[in-house]
Amino acid sequence: MQKITILIHCEDQKAIISSVTHYIASIDGNIIYLDQHVDADENVFFMRLECEFSANNWDLEAIKVDFRNKLANPFKMSWQIYTQEYKPRMALFVSKYDHCLYDILGRYSAGELPLEIPLIVSNHEDLRTVADRFSIPFHYVPFTKEIKEVGEIQQIDLLKEYRIDFIVLARYMQIIPPNLIALYQNKIINIHHSFLPAFPGAKPYHSAFKRGVKIIGATSHYVTEGLDEGPIIEQDIARVSHSHSIEDFIMKGRDLERMVLARAIKLHAERKTMVYNNKTVVFS
Repeated sequence: MQKITILIHCEDQKAIISSVTHYIASIDGNIIYLDQHVDADENVFFMRLECEFSANNWDLEAIKVDFRNKLANPFKMSWQIYTQEYKPRMALFVSKYDHCLYDILGRYSAGELPLEIPLIVSNHEDLRTVADRFSIPFHYVPFTKEIKEVGEIQQIDLLKEYRIDFIVLARYMQIIPPNLIALYQNKIINIHHSFLPAFPGAKPYHSAFKRGVKIIGATSHYVTEGLDEGPIIEQDIARVSHSHSIEDFIMKGRDLERMVLARAIKLHAERKTMVYNNKTVVFS
């Protein structure tokens, strides 16, 4: 049994759903999931399908050509077709914080994430032992102000060598350069606390504590050249009160970062996110 996922977006117009479902039936496919959304303000149609084929002569490349000619071109669609058997290859970028890294690698080892992790890249040596523990290649790429261009070239070379499909910044404490963002548009996922822009700087939890905030949170988003302003994939919050210490704030914040980042990674790996005009459509 062969399974594929189809993502579509285009100008909203009549007969898109019926045309797509009729096409899948015409090539002996069975739709096992379908969800769609219309952005009324932008007049844009979004759809995600999961289909299965039992035919022995199933040919993905032939289906792609046929789909483009019969549907994508007439409806002027932006579209992608993925096989569910292929697991996307994810690179982890880290610095010194280890809470997100341990959580991701634990879920990965338990088989919870439908992906492969061929390498870990870091601008510090601190987390090499973690990578060794999980038997994942670790590459130290210095990224100081004086050698950023050299570091960027090394990073890109590694990503090409390991055939990386998308990147996750698991508390990687460097700004991603424009060239790398362009190569992996809507394929670099970041995580951070949700105190921005009210509490910027190195100690946001301390600043928030002094102001007596009642909610803390975490946000995961795709990276763009606008720092921390990319399309949001996932968010969550926790309530706090005067009875909590700064250490409680930090602990709850790290818990949220772990959970939100893991959910964002899973959504992306399962092809459940679509980006349009700096926001996301996230299918269940």
